[in-house]
Amino acid sequence: MAYTEIDDSSAYFQTTLYSGTGSSQSITNTGNSDLQPDFVWIKARSDAGGHALYDSVRGTTKRLASHNNAAEGTVSGGVTAFGADGFTVGNDGDVNSASSIVSWNWKKTADAGFDIVSYSGNNSTNRQISHSLSAKPDMMIVKCRQSGLWKIYHSSLGATKYLVLSDTAAAVDNNSTWNDTEPTSSNFTLGDDGNVNETGETYINYLFAEKKGYSKFGSYTGNGNADGTFVYLGFKPAFIITKYSSGTGQNWQMYDNKRNPHNFVDTVLFPNGNADEEAYDKYDFLSNGFKARSTSTGTNVSGGTYIFMAFAEQPFVTSTGVPATAR
Repeated sequence: MAYTEIDDSSAYFQTTLYSGTGSSQSITNTGNSDLQPDFVWIKARSDAGGHALYDSVRGTTKRLASHNNAAEGTVSGGVTAFGADGFTVGNDGDVNSASSIVSWNWKKTADAGFDIVSYSGNNSTNRQISHSLSAKPDMMIVKCRQSGLWKIYHSSLGATKYLVLSDTAAAVDNNSTWNDTEPTSSNFTLGDDGNVNETGETYINYLFAEKKGYSKFGSYTGNGNADGTFVYLGFKPAFIITKYSSGTGQNWQMYDNKRNPHNFVDTVLFPNGNADEEAYDKYDFLSNGFKARSTSTGTNVSGGTYIFMAFAEQPFVTSTGVPATAR
């Protein structure tokens, strides 16, 4: 039995920390493998600058911001190149001024379950658009490039509901977004919601499919105890995003193993806000999953439902049977 589909996660995902200089600089990923990213998400840690999202499909200098619903901006000093093992930034303050900056980097390939699809809207129902994952997406992040809400599909919620990346709302039941139709291994379906399918508008969709030993998309139920709910992943996590989906008023939360190389992992950034990072709710990053270590509504209220996306530092057991080491 295969333990994992991917032994070296760094070939497809890496978290990279760097310092701003105010002048153009090349950022090199430092994982085991070289990684030429197709999707780079950047946030200053020590400055209330915006989240800056760039991808190879829309092209360099084209920025979207997860914390607002604004139109795509052309930023000449943003990400100016995607390199063989990293990326280059210009002098834009959001990506190159703070003393400490974090970037999350993904490679677009069906092998790792990640695709980026650009399309134009037509305001029709039952609109089907193809993708290249060769697997059913477990999560989709859709943004209108002209302006509009960030709409999220998550497999644990199903195609009758959506979340909004840029706010704190609970999951919403709505049939006009995904047309109440689950995505398939070849396409995703849209309704006539203007945030995902307005005539004359263009959109970008980041699609993720789960890969054993490398990525996981699911949900857990909080228990309201500091010895919190354990979530099995099948790998030691490098990065997670969580969201309280059954109630309102709670931020999306981002954690990684580079900003917190040792447990507890409690240094958080909020995709829906531009605040500095802060010590917040706690998780344990374990060799085969993660565990909530706080009792707050944001991560572990009793009976609350939380969705997550997670990517691996290394699989729990490699394809040759070598187990992961403890943190």
